[in-house]
Amino acid sequence: MPATFDMPADALPDYVGVSPKPADFDTYWDGGLAEMHGLGVAARLEPASFRAPFARCSHLRFVGVGGAEIHAKLLQPRHLARPAPAVVFFHPYARGSADWVEYLPYVARGFTVAAMDVRGQGGLSRDPGSVVGHTLRGHIVRGLDDRPEKLFYRSVFLDTAQLARIVMNLDGVDADRVGVSGMSQGGGLALTCAALEPGVRMVAAIAPFLSDYLRVWQIDLARDGYAQLQEYFRRFDPLHAREREVFERLGYIDVQYLCPRIRGEVLLAVGLMDTICPPSTQYAAYNRITAPKSTLVYPDFGHEMPPGLADRVFAFLGRLGEPAHD
Repeated sequence: MPATFDMPADALPDYVGVSPKPADFDTYWDGGLAEMHGLGVAARLEPASFRAPFARCSHLRFVGVGGAEIHAKLLQPRHLARPAPAVVFFHPYARGSADWVEYLPYVARGFTVAAMDVRGQGGLSRDPGSVVGHTLRGHIVRGLDDRPEKLFYRSVFLDTAQLARIVMNLDGVDADRVGVSGMSQGGGLALTCAALEPGVRMVAAIAPFLSDYLRVWQIDLARDGYAQLQEYFRRFDPLHAREREVFERLGYIDVQYLCPRIRGEVLLAVGLMDTICPPSTQYAAYNRITAPKSTLVYPDFGHEMPPGLADRVFAFLGRLGEPAHD
């Protein structure tokens, strides 16, 4: 196996990240969860114009933290004899949920599917929030100069868990057989969703984003989705006088520190040539997971979907079709 560009491949299974963790991290997220739980699991459904003979397709909307209206595509099997599994999908950075047709294989298997649009990005969710300070580029740094509770991704992470709870409470869904999946930002959100909603049983995370921000900067890969890190320092702290403070504040929304909360089984797919989400940052999150886990390692691939990976994820999540065991 060739070495990765950021560290030797055989060092990845032992790497645990370098970004600082805030001392009150757990208190921060316990408070966020209390706020989110207070919103309940209310949602409204509206019929979608998309049609499929075996699927009932709807727009699902709910009010998230801060008053945002969160939208998800919802696809439900038309004929179910008993409660069945569900999968919640999250999309890559700055995009929206995929076309309806892409979720039909799971519905054909008898699963309910929900696909969330991240607030303020490419879908139908609406983000009414305002923050003090820089909002010019990038959602990682949005809210960085305000209170920690105003960090943009705090709200998004809580949206994922709230949606999972809503799905678990839908008619026809077996709450003990719910999985989550996504690529890039979606992979990071799948991990955070499972961390914040411990009832999630299976997680398929592909090339997860939003982990170990200091490592990204140290190896000079603050580009693409992470370019906002370098731009923030160039504009607002050119001498890096506040470097420790900035990265510690970002620690509140660092996926790696939520990962110990995950209880469901995790599958991580990582390309060793990934210069968008460096392999070390992905392993920083993966290595903190104490639940059952496994990896699919693609030595010659970057930030992309290798051949056959979608089939493997489908087979992995397909195990939700098996009854839960104590």
